Amino acid sequence: MSENVRRSIPLLPLRGLLVYPTMVLHLDVGRKKSVQALEKAMVDDHEIFLTTQREISTDEPDQSDIYTVGTLAKVNQMLKLPNGTIRVLVEGLQRGQIEDYTDKEEYAEVEVELVEERQEATVEEQALMRNVLEQFEQYIQLSKKISQETLASVSDIIEPGRLADIVASHLPLKIVQKQQILETISVKDRLGQILKVLSNEKEVLGLEKKIGQRVKKSMEKTQKEYYLREQMKAIQKELGDREGKEGEIEELKEKIAKANMPESVEEKAYKEMSRYEKMPASSAESSVIRNYIEWLVQIPWNEETEDLLDIHRSEKILDEDHYGLEKVKERVLEYLAVQQLTQELKGPILCLAGPPGVGKTSLARSIARSLDRNFVRMSLGGVRDEAEIRGHRRTYVGSMPGRIIQGMKKAGSINPVFLLDEVDKMANDFRGDPSAALLEVLDPEQNNTFSDHFIEEPYDLSKVMFVTTANNIGAIPAPLKDRMEVIHIPGYTEVEKLEIAKGYLLPKQVKEHGLSKGKIQVRDDALLKVIRYYTREAGVRNLERQMATICRKAAKMIVSNEKKKVVVTENTIESMLGKPKFRYGKAESEDQIGAATGLAYTAAGGDTLTIEVSVSPGKGKLTLTGKLGDVMKESAQAAFSYIRSKSKELSIDPGFNEKNDIHIHVPEGAVPKDGPSAGITMATALISALTNRPVKREVGMTGEITLRGRVLPIGGLKEKSMSAHRAGLTHIIMPKDNEKDLEDIPKSVREDLTFIPVSHLDDVLKHALAGEK
Repeated sequence: MSENVRRSIPLLPLRGLLVYPTMVLHLDVGRKKSVQALEKAMVDDHEIFLTTQREISTDEPDQSDIYTVGTLAKVNQMLKLPNGTIRVLVEGLQRGQIEDYTDKEEYAEVEVELVEERQEATVEEQALMRNVLEQFEQYIQLSKKISQETLASVSDIIEPGRLADIVASHLPLKIVQKQQILETISVKDRLGQILKVLSNEKEVLGLEKKIGQRVKKSMEKTQKEYYLREQMKAIQKELGDREGKEGEIEELKEKIAKANMPESVEEKAYKEMSRYEKMPASSAESSVIRNYIEWLVQIPWNEETEDLLDIHRSEKILDEDHYGLEKVKERVLEYLAVQQLTQELKGPILCLAGPPGVGKTSLARSIARSLDRNFVRMSLGGVRDEAEIRGHRRTYVGSMPGRIIQGMKKAGSINPVFLLDEVDKMANDFRGDPSAALLEVLDPEQNNTFSDHFIEEPYDLSKVMFVTTANNIGAIPAPLKDRMEVIHIPGYTEVEKLEIAKGYLLPKQVKEHGLSKGKIQVRDDALLKVIRYYTREAGVRNLERQMATICRKAAKMIVSNEKKKVVVTENTIESMLGKPKFRYGKAESEDQIGAATGLAYTAAGGDTLTIEVSVSPGKGKLTLTGKLGDVMKESAQAAFSYIRSKSKELSIDPGFNEKNDIHIHVPEGAVPKDGPSAGITMATALISALTNRPVKREVGMTGEITLRGRVLPIGGLKEKSMSAHRAGLTHIIMPKDNEKDLEDIPKSVREDLTFIPVSHLDDVLKHALAGEK
């Protein structure tokens, strides 16, 4: 830079544009002051001073709105356009700095100090120039927006300042950055700035290229996939195939339309369907949504089977499948009768309670057949997780509906007979209480809006006929038991077992073993012997196994040509089934002192127990043996205390308890025994031993005793009566409060026995003891 010259020149403010020295470009001028400045320049020497506005939006800029450093330019050409603007061709000459600003009415004039630049380059500037050219060449190769001709023309420049300005004019810089370069008077500093800018731009371009390549690759892959999918759709459409996600979506939409769902559920299904359509097939959530929609369309929402409301037909089916069980059959027929009259009735919740093998599950199946309803069974044995009933929430991996909804799907109708098997064998732990989850299912007032965690929408269970089964009613929580109508199936009597074996079990086993009535005959006395000596149960499961054994033995005999027809009698049964496995109590052959026959109720039905009392000289010790439970021991203590308090009336020595040791024993010592119903039997045996009066051998007794000698009611009178009849007893002493249970006893048994209702121990002794008082 040599010397600077000052001149007064018209000013042309530029918006969003900057002109470097040596630059030639077109400008469109439209503002009034700018046009007049141009006209003034054209009149004088065609020179005008160009400077850039700080803000583009300013329409009438003053001194504060423009940069002070600008470019002196020559107006080479001026052309008026039809729209009123003027297009001028300007050429930048040299830098200049505004020293004074004069705002005339027509235009603005500025006094400018022009900067003269040195033409020769120093050694350091030459080195910088080479670097700039090298970097600029690399930039052009990366950018590809600047032609190689431009590079060639720039390479020929020997003036350092001019090189810096031309390179700067080709770079995509912001106005502020361009202005900084324009304001840098020092050529060396200017070249340094250009180097920095080029280095930065190269880095940006390199990153842009990488990103562009990545995007292009991704775009190419996406476009290729899209193209292939579209091709596949077109091919499938031509072939009439409905494979792939599109066909699947169409199929699911058809299923939703046909599912006959409630409006709210259908809306939810379509909403989930919309999500499924937008989701890529590879997404993990995609399969969850698909699974959910499939469950929604597979559950019956309104499909209902029509009940066959024919009481006579239903009664016939129930009798065909089961012998006895009058109370249960009557309850089902009552339900049918009400259904026939009202045409609408909420399904009852029956609980069939009884020991194993009495036919609770098969009875539920027969109920479904008699109503012509679909049948579904769900076992609750060992269920300890609430989610088994209510389902898992869809946020969990592998979630699915609870077993109630699964059962409804399996049933395929909203009014099946739904069997909840072993409802007393549920457990609870840290995963929740499944019995509490069943409360809503089995409550007729709530189950019309049953909520499953997976399905989330309310489901109507009010038309389902729930049947539950249990072995032990005491194990069912009280709130759950309160929702069910309990029907006790206490077990079958000998007479009933004989009829079941003849009418059901034996024909079934004969058919299953490939035999026929002409090849095997089992007489009644043989069946009775099997029932008495080879089974001990309330139900008939073991009896059926024994029938199967007989059929197998018979089949072997026939196949090996030993016999053409097998006749099983009382005498031949041992050769087929082996020695008897059980024995049952029999009545004493004569009256005994200190031994009374009690009637017991067990899980295998009724039985007789002889209670023996031995009195020997001693110090008043009372010994109880025979593996007795706490309740039975307490009954013995109560009987002992009653005898002590009534010793005078009973003609017993008041000090008997101090002079004698008393031992009470119940035979079959290995078998646990418990219950209060042996109270009067123990008292009778004790009094018999202490008074030396024998107990009548034909008398069996049952009843609980109090300290005042009152006789309280007991359970299982039907089974106890059957065991007494089987043992050959003729008289049964029973609590007066149990008279209502006599009608449950089979007529054939009732006719052979004499029932003596008692309310006090005095009445018991009157009928039980022989000889004079």
